[in-house]
Amino acid sequence: QVQLVESGGGLVQSGGSLRLSCVCSGGTFSTYVMGWFRQAPGKEREFVAAISRSGAVTAYANSVKGRLTISRDNAKNTVYLEMNSLKPEDTAVYYCAANPSVLISRTRYDYWGQGTQVTVSS
Repeated sequence: QVQLVESGGGLVQSGGSLRLSCVCSGGTFSTYVMGWFRQAPGKEREFVAAISRSGAVTAYANSVKGRLTISRDNAKNTVYLEMNSLKPEDTAVYYCAANPSVLISRTRYDYWGQGTQVTVSS
């Protein structure tokens, strides 16, 4: 059974930075496309970023391009989300997800973590 555990969330001021981590266990991490999603209060969950199995290809939501960076370390079974220049509208629960596929997807993921809260104060 694949398990994903996120960490690194917290409270930060507008313009600040955070680094989220997601550790994968119970599966073969290097065979999964990995993604980050977020859900703000009263809103639907939305795609944030995704990374290919090798890490060579990434994709981002327009709202986070240039501020958030996804990366992965297959030796550590971990995917990261580096978050810079944070804005109050980035406040949400952030989830990592795994997709046993070759191609990056913005929608189809089979495994999900429990989420980590990110709060950006103005």
